Formats: sequence, C-alpha cells, structure tokens
Amino acid sequence: MTIRDVAKSSGVSISTVSRVLNGHPDVSEAVREKVMKAVEELHYVPNDSARSLVQAQTDTIGVVIRGIGNPFFASVMAEIEKAAAKAGYEIARTQIGAEEDELLAGASLVKSRRLKGLILLGGRFDYSAEDAQRIDVPFVCCTFTNSFGDLATEQYSSISINDYAEAYRATQYLTARGHQRIGIVLERREDHSISELRCRGYCDALRGKGLLDEALIAETGSFSMAAAYEATKKLITEHPEITALFVIADSMAIAAMKALYDLGRRVPEDCSVIAIDGIEMSEYTTPALTTLSQPPEVMARKAVKAMLDVIRDPEAHRHEWVKTTLREGGSVAQAR
Repeated sequence: MTIRDVAKSSGVSISTVSRVLNGHPDVSEAVREKVMKAVEELHYVPNDSARSLVQAQTDTIGVVIRGIGNPFFASVMAEIEKAAAKAGYEIARTQIGAEEDELLAGASLVKSRRLKGLILLGGRFDYSAEDAQRIDVPFVCCTFTNSFGDLATEQYSSISINDYAEAYRATQYLTARGHQRIGIVLERREDHSISELRCRGYCDALRGKGLLDEALIAETGSFSMAAAYEATKKLITEHPEITALFVIADSMAIAAMKALYDLGRRVPEDCSVIAIDGIEMSEYTTPALTTLSQPPEVMARKAVKAMLDVIRDPEAHRHEWVKTTLREGGSVAQAR
C-alpha cells in the first residue's frame, strides 16, 4: 500500500496526504479526517520516502506561461510575482509556445520543484478529468477557464474575464453608434478557446438586431499580427461596405489598423475599430485604440489568493469573472 493509494481513496492529492501525515496546519479538519480514515482502512504505514516528499517541498508556486511574447501575460506575471512575494511564496516559472501543452509543462515543473501549487497563465479551454490527473497539486487557470471541457469545477480554480459577455459588449458599443456592417477578426471561429467564445458574443449581439452576416467573419489561423493584417486586408477588399471592426485582441487590432491605413481607409472616419485586452502598446497607436481593458493586477492578485486558499483547503476551489474597463481611444466614431 502506498501514499498514492491513500490519496486516491480519500480523493485528495499526494501532497495533501503528506501534509496530513506530517501534521501541517494548512489542512482543514474535514480533509484531515478523510485522509486519516483512508489511512486506517488501508492499513497504510508512512515510510521515509513519503516523509522526504514533504521535506523536499518548499513554499513555491509554479507558473506556466503559454504564449511567448504576449505583452498582456507579461503584465500579469509581474503582478503575480509581487502578490506571491507579499504572501511569502517564491515563484518558479516556465514559458512555452502557444501550441505546446501547458499541463505537460506544469507536471514537469511540479516534479522538478516540488511545488505547493500551480498557476496556468493562458491555456486550453477544454480540459478533461484525465488531463487534470497529470498534475497532483492544486492549480488555478488565470485569464481562461474550462468552458468546453468536462473537468468538474471543484477540481480547479479559475480567474478570467467572461469572454462571451465582453465580446457582446464590444459589439454593442459599435451598434450603439449606428454601425450595421460590422466585421470581426479572430483566430478561428471554432477552436474551443477564446476565439470561439468571443465570436459567439459578437454573433449574438448582431443576431439580436438582425445585423449578422457571417461573410464578415475573418479567420486568421493564428494570433500573429501578420496574420491579422492579411486577414483584414482580404476582408475589407471583399466587403468595402464594412464601417466597423471588432478584433478579438489588441495586438491583432493594431495590425488591422495598419491594413486599413494601407488600403486608404481612415480610422475611425471610414472604419471604426474596437478590441479586448488593454495592452500598453495600443495606447500609442494613431489614433489610440478603443478597447475593453483587462486588469492585470486584479487578475494576478485574485489568482494568487485563489491558489493560497486552495493550498490551505483543497476543497476551496472557486471561479471568478473579472470585469473589463472601457478605455476610449480615438478608433471608434459614429457611423455616417
């Protein structure tokens, strides 16, 4: 009989079993009773290796950053480090490409550093219960949540904006200013991720007013600025009647504005542009981009607090929506 069997029987992680067996105070009484009941029923006798597991652990939280060069993630990461340090925790980080598996990277980081918990900064929206078994410490999804997967909500925490609702809001901002021919620039319409959620918000906002034309949906295939530039040029060339664009991310919107300029279309006189993110760079475009800004400091603080709460009590998982703030630049005008 092993410590893993006790963890499985009691429905908690191996590290939680270890903390109980070694008398750590950061475990709730309910969890402690559940673990000790499993220990008794399985006749488990703690061994030196189980104790060494705990001794090897440090007050360290891991962070996996998915998406190299994402300026918004850089802002969130800086705030995560501040919040963790204030709580007395160190941060061990690793950064992976947008197409890599954050759970695999997280499992590797946990194994190498004996972490207390893991924050996933960016990731997939479709985790399964099997996926989550790769990680045996509590984890928090920051800037996204498991909208398309079957992983139970009590198995993880999440801090993010409501991508559907914010996209709906951005599109309504355009229709309220009289725009009727509104295009969208996104990565892929059906990607079980951020693009799909924001596309749904856009479509429903226009459908409710009888304005939806699916021919005005431009897919880039990636989040790169180059891809957004080319997709915007193609969309506007094929549909010159468009008077406004909702672009799902600030960096892509900056590229879209360049494409409009190169086509001889003035922003916002000929075509308005709105996005979601609020990265610093988009304040310095000409004109400044109108965007729904995500608050990196709020998301970071909430992610760290959620992490610390679930370290203390493995049953304390929660899911929070964070509100965006409209930053009115000069890229949206009244329709003519």
